Amino acid sequence: MSFVRPDIIRPPSEHASYYLPLTSGCSNNSCTFCNFSFTNLGLRDLEDVKREIDAMSMFVSSRVWVPGQPDIVYAILHGWDGKKVFLQDGDALVYPYPKLLEALKYLNAKFPRIERIASYATPQDILRRKVDELEALRDQKLGILYMGVESGDDEVLRHIKKNVTQDQMVEAAQKVKKAGILLSVTVILGLGGVEGSARHVQETARALTRMDPDYAGALTLTLVPGTELHKEVQDGRFELITPFDSLKELRSMVELSTFTNCFFSSMHASNYFAIRGTLPRDKQRILDQLNALISRQDPRLLRPEYMRGL
Repeated sequence: MSFVRPDIIRPPSEHASYYLPLTSGCSNNSCTFCNFSFTNLGLRDLEDVKREIDAMSMFVSSRVWVPGQPDIVYAILHGWDGKKVFLQDGDALVYPYPKLLEALKYLNAKFPRIERIASYATPQDILRRKVDELEALRDQKLGILYMGVESGDDEVLRHIKKNVTQDQMVEAAQKVKKAGILLSVTVILGLGGVEGSARHVQETARALTRMDPDYAGALTLTLVPGTELHKEVQDGRFELITPFDSLKELRSMVELSTFTNCFFSSMHASNYFAIRGTLPRDKQRILDQLNALISRQDPRLLRPEYMRGL
């Protein structure tokens, strides 16, 4: 089966990157809340990856369009500053290691001015790699990995079929940091539902403290029609928390987590309210902001439902 180029799904901070697909879908395609659960993992042929890199180089150096390359390649290149590359798709670090290393070497040879390469990575991807392998990728400018933590509560993780425990995620985080690669993690407010909210918050804050990432982002659970979790809500087996309860979860995670130096935000479009700051420096300011908002209980201050998105 030929490789199908995936739609662009990327972290907000990679908005200026070139999006280079190595994979499509996600290797852990079982998460009950995620639209990647509808996909199967696809691996792109390395020679095809190299042909795209060659086409990129021809366009950047001479504005030459290479026949056979999709229009999206040139649409991205028109606005690309040559500094960052994001490897698609849901967990490009699952790409076979020797081929991944070769792809990064080839990319750097064609574009020596690239400053940083990035990728999503599941904890399982990271745990499969030795520290020296990650260091070799770092030497080829793999500068940041984005890991979805979702929750620190092992019960929630089992429920959403994350196929990993808090301890394993912490181990993966420590491995990334030991290799000298920046770590950005995401957690999902409301993923424990009403019944599991308190434990979800406490254990997620504990996980964040143990990981001590460079960046952390909070999303708010947004139901994707057709997913297992969506069906649970429809059947009354999972009760969603309210928008203001999601802000209480966010406040507790900020309050209970301890970081060395972490940029923490809820800027994602799924959230009802956006906070951002460096923790611990801005901790009190963020807590004051959230406390004022929660005490007012004014829904007009929140992002309306129709403006929320994935």
